Amino acid sequence: MSAPPRLQGLPPVLDASTRVVVLGSFPSVASLRAQQYYAHPRNHFWAILGLLWGEPLTQWPYEQRLAAVLARGLGIWDVYARCERQGSLDSAIRAAELNDLAWLRQRCPALRAVAHNGGESWRHARHTRALGVAVERLPSSSPANARWPLAHKAQAWARVLARHGVPVRPDVWQQPVDEV
Repeated sequence: MSAPPRLQGLPPVLDASTRVVVLGSFPSVASLRAQQYYAHPRNHFWAILGLLWGEPLTQWPYEQRLAAVLARGLGIWDVYARCERQGSLDSAIRAAELNDLAWLRQRCPALRAVAHNGGESWRHARHTRALGVAVERLPSSSPANARWPLAHKAQAWARVLARHGVPVRPDVWQQPVDEV
């Protein structure tokens, strides 16, 4: 059996006005192929943000989605810069190299929080705590996280993002889950 391929992650999506960075683990096969964050059609990332902002993000071109993210003070990146992996599961990640997470403080002077998208990213919370900002855990937007329906994920994400200054529709997290 051959060794898993050595993969390179995607560049960060953030700027000086970024208040919250959502950190995933590492892009999926679909995301690497498309060179787009959360490109797998079953990943809930863009659907969650679409619900939170009342915008049809999943129907927009990628560049327009990125502009919407940045306009609201949100950033996107991953904890791993490179790794070996067969397939897309986090459990298959081997020989991972961390991104320079300390760089976030220089690049994002308005940074208030880092929100880890899922358990694999959350394993590196000790590194993000060293940034001196709030550190939060989000339910994974991955299709592998089938225990959490989209509405529940959206409510959890809304609470975290709103707490740190990213605008969200208040009705998403103030309503009972069944109404979202």
